[in-house]
Amino acid sequence: MRFNPTTRSNRSVSKTHRYKFLVFNRIKTFYDGDIKMMTLLGFKKMASSPQYYTRTAQILHWLMAIIFIAAWMIGFYSGNFLSYENDGSFKGDVITLHKNIATTIIFLVVIRLFWRYTHPVPQLPETMSPAMKTFAHIGHLALYLILLAMPITGCLYSWSAGHPAPVLYLFNIPQLIGENPEVTAIVKPLHIYISWIAGFLVVGHLLAALKHHFIDKDNVLRSMTRQR
Repeated sequence: MRFNPTTRSNRSVSKTHRYKFLVFNRIKTFYDGDIKMMTLLGFKKMASSPQYYTRTAQILHWLMAIIFIAAWMIGFYSGNFLSYENDGSFKGDVITLHKNIATTIIFLVVIRLFWRYTHPVPQLPETMSPAMKTFAHIGHLALYLILLAMPITGCLYSWSAGHPAPVLYLFNIPQLIGENPEVTAIVKPLHIYISWIAGFLVVGHLLAALKHHFIDKDNVLRSMTRQR
């Protein structure tokens, strides 16, 4: 049999191309629950998708939920059932309590976002359609933005009215603007509208979690309440 170097060279090139194709074909990028993972052949995964949120993430989640509900209810009560004419300083004390609780959300949201994007989170169930997963991600993003916008507009409202923005009766957030009735006229209704939007988003978030648990019977709610 005659030796043909060209044939051997072609075979070698063909094998090289097949090898490259197999290598790059094995590189996969997964995106789900805001987690990006890459695997290359048999190498260790850069990130893994756990079944449950970390204990720190769970504590932050439920702490923010409690603070939001408390601040929202106090704000609703003071705004709709109290008046300076009839309740005097009591209304001021209730509003001060509302501020001291609500301002903590700014710091907790920042910590929560940092923790979320530096630690793996559970993937959404495979039973969810791509459209529903996208909708869930958009909903989470909207919730984070609203939870930031609500206390920020509250601070602007307080400053523009000539009052501080206290945090847990420990210190005041540095005042960025002075007393300004024109700004108050804008941020006061804006803060109220954002608060209502935040309330609806939180209720929707709760209903979705209950649906996952009782109807879909998946791991979404348990991932935020258990460790195993």
